[in-house]
Amino acid sequence: MTFKTIFSALVIMFSISSLNAQQIKSLGAMTFSPEGILFAGDKVSGAIHAFDLSTETRSTPQFEINAYNIDAQVAAVLGTATGNSKINDIAVHPKSGEIYISVTRGHGLEAIPALVKVNATSQLQVVDFPTLKSSSQALNKLHDGSQNFIIRGTMGPATIKEIEKSKLPMRTLSIMDIQYHKGEVFVAGITNENFCSALRRMPYPFNGKESISNIEMFHIAHDEYETRAPIRSFVIKNIDGKDQMVAAYTCSPLVLIPLDELKNGAKVKARTLGDMGNGQPLEMVSFSMKGNDMIFVISNSRTPRVIPVAGLNNAKVYTEKDFERGGKSDMGILPIGPMGKPVMFTGSALHIDLLDPMHFATIRRDPETGSMDLETVSIFFPNKLNNVMAEMDFPQYVKEHENDKKKKK
Repeated sequence: MTFKTIFSALVIMFSISSLNAQQIKSLGAMTFSPEGILFAGDKVSGAIHAFDLSTETRSTPQFEINAYNIDAQVAAVLGTATGNSKINDIAVHPKSGEIYISVTRGHGLEAIPALVKVNATSQLQVVDFPTLKSSSQALNKLHDGSQNFIIRGTMGPATIKEIEKSKLPMRTLSIMDIQYHKGEVFVAGITNENFCSALRRMPYPFNGKESISNIEMFHIAHDEYETRAPIRSFVIKNIDGKDQMVAAYTCSPLVLIPLDELKNGAKVKARTLGDMGNGQPLEMVSFSMKGNDMIFVISNSRTPRVIPVAGLNNAKVYTEKDFERGGKSDMGILPIGPMGKPVMFTGSALHIDLLDPMHFATIRRDPETGSMDLETVSIFFPNKLNNVMAEMDFPQYVKEHENDKKKKK
C-alpha cells in the first residue's frame, strides 16, 4: 500500500468520523430512509448526520397524533420558554409511525440543537441523540459565515424584521432540503461560489465522497435565468422514464432535474415546467390517492397544492421565448403549467410529512387562536373542522337526515 493510498484513506476517515467526535451544532431539514435511518442537516457545522433508528417498531396498527400548542409543549420538555425555541422540521419514522421534530433551543448560530419524538399517544420526549449510533459527513464549499444578505428596500423604509433578515449569514441556506433515494443522500442548498445554487449527492453509508452540481433555471415570475437562489424543497420521482428531481423554488417555479445529470462539477440547466405563483414553498411530500402518484406542496404564502405526477410526463418546458419580457404576477398569468389544484386547508401549514397511506402529519397555525398544532389529517380532506361552521353542524340537520334514512327503509 502506497503512502498516497494511506493518506487518501485517512482523509476520507477524517471527513466521516471527525464530526462524530464533535458536538452536533444544529438540526434542521430531515428525512428518513425506508430502513429507519434519520438524516438531518447541520448548517452550523456544515454536515449531514445519520442517526440509526432502524430497530424501532410500531406499537399499535393505527393511530392519530394530535398535539396542540406543539411549540409550547416542545419548549416545556426542553425546559425553556415558547419564544426561546423553534421547530425546524418534522419527519415520520417509516416503521413506527412516530414523529420526530428537529428543534433549535435559543437564537442565532449559537442555539442548541434538540431532537423531540412524539409517540403514538401524542406524548413528547426528548431524544438523547448523542447516545444514538450515528455517522456524519462534512460538506465541501461551505460559506464561512462572513457574508450576510442585503436589505432590498423595495417596499418602503426597512422594518425591524427586514433589518434582522439582512443580518442572516448566507450559510443559513447551505442545507435547505434532504432526500434519501436508492442508497444516496441528496441535499439542496448553496455553496460558497458565485454560481451558488447547488445540489449535493453522497452515498450512504458515508464514505467521504460528495458530488456537487450547480443548478441554473429559468424563473418565469422574475423573467430571468437564476443561479443563486437555492431549491427550497424537492422530491424524486420517475418522470419520462427516468429518475428526476421535482424541485420548487421561491416565488415559485417548479422544475425537473434528471439525476443522471447531477455529476461533480456539472453546471445543470433545470427544466422549468411552470410556476405556482409568488410565495415560498416550504415542503413537498409524495403520496398516493386512488392509485395515482401525487405531490402535496405547502407554502408560506399560498394555499397548499396537489400536483399529479402523471401531468409532469412529457410536459412543456418553458423558457424566456414563451413570454413577453418583464416580471409576472399572480394577477396575470400565474400559476402556469401542470401545477395541479389548490386544496382547502384550514390554517397555515408550516411542516408536513406522510403519517401513513391515508393521512398526513402536519404542523399548522390555527386561524382562530394562532396556536401551533401538530395534527393528523386525511389525504382526501386535509382539514380539521373545528374552525368551520357549516350546515352539517346544526342538530336539526342530523335529525332531518335520520328521518330521511327511516323513510327510505
